[in-house]
Amino acid sequence: MIYLQLFISYLKIGFFGFGGGYAMLSLIHNEIVEQHGWLTPAEFADIVAISQITPGPIAINSATYIGYSVAGFWGSVVATVAVCLPALTIMMLVTKFFLKLRNNVYVHGAVEGMKPMVIGMIAAAALLLMFPADKSEASFVDGWSWAFFGACLAGSYFKVNPILMILLSAAAGILVYYVF
Repeated sequence: MIYLQLFISYLKIGFFGFGGGYAMLSLIHNEIVEQHGWLTPAEFADIVAISQITPGPIAINSATYIGYSVAGFWGSVVATVAVCLPALTIMMLVTKFFLKLRNNVYVHGAVEGMKPMVIGMIAAAALLLMFPADKSEASFVDGWSWAFFGACLAGSYFKVNPILMILLSAAAGILVYYVF
């Protein structure tokens, strides 16, 4: 039964998670934390962090990790396949009909209408991580988090290499949270 629940949950996430991994975070949070209670908000925030630092798309990484946490090896396989299946299916259909649909006003209108929604979903995911719905759960955002955010924002503005920013953020996190 748990495999079917994982499959359906991640199939929904895969079908309705337009805009990439960050836009999917609010959907994943709703399914995993709110609907099924498989993880606490703090555990979810940890998985998001782990999924961001491992290579690959965040939705697939989180599906693999959450599937494993919930139902072991086969749970990770089921969740990963389910989250990939909609994109694979849609891309095969889009590729097949791309030349016909490329200039279609309805397709163009749908894509244009989804752009602001994607930004909103990314913002919703950020707010979910910053301000957990369950007030008993502590937010991982503190003064140092804002300082790191500001430094990374400035680094992005000045076109600092993203890998360097990741390494510097990791070193700063170790210093701030574990050394001092």
